[in-house]
Amino acid sequence: MMHDILLTRNRNRKRPGTAFLGSLKLQSARAHEFCGPARRTLALMAAGATQGAVFWNRLEEQPEVLNPEGMLRYMNPEKLFIVSASDPAKLLWAAEQALRCGLISTVIVDLPAPPALTPVRRLHLSAETGAEKGYSAPVCLLLAPGEGGAPGIESRWYMAPRHSRKESHWMLERRRERSKPPAAWEVAMSRSKPVLSEYPAADFRGKAA
Repeated sequence: MMHDILLTRNRNRKRPGTAFLGSLKLQSARAHEFCGPARRTLALMAAGATQGAVFWNRLEEQPEVLNPEGMLRYMNPEKLFIVSASDPAKLLWAAEQALRCGLISTVIVDLPAPPALTPVRRLHLSAETGAEKGYSAPVCLLLAPGEGGAPGIESRWYMAPRHSRKESHWMLERRRERSKPPAAWEVAMSRSKPVLSEYPAADFRGKAA
């Protein structure tokens, strides 16, 4: 005799957002994509807004190395743990384990190219598992070069430098988010903190990808 299933486990329930920049928030227990030439700076800004540990996953062959002194204006290097892997598959596996443990607030995956849909789904599920353990609702940040393009992500953000001779400025675009429209901001450093100024809608030419 078959019985109808009345209740199911909802792993995608709405959770409070994680502080990002100013009033902006990232949906907790989900994977988000940061792309553009200033994606690593954006990741440091986002990680600096959190209180817990940060895992930065990178390839062993990657020539760029994070400079602790340069990080100081964005976040405390003491809470950063760097994990190196020999290939992208191992990089994503290490990120899954960090998200699943429920003790890490931010897991950053510095990738050479956007991942496919299945790895993104696995990261979502790992983050949900970590959140259900009750210690922390982690956020996963996928760093992809160029315009990005990972399928299945919760949101996509693009940042590029717009520096002047005297000040550091960036152009930040929200190119995709499940519940919000595309938008753009100017990001500037003020008293060692990033400050947002929203562009008028008529001036925004971002891509809703």
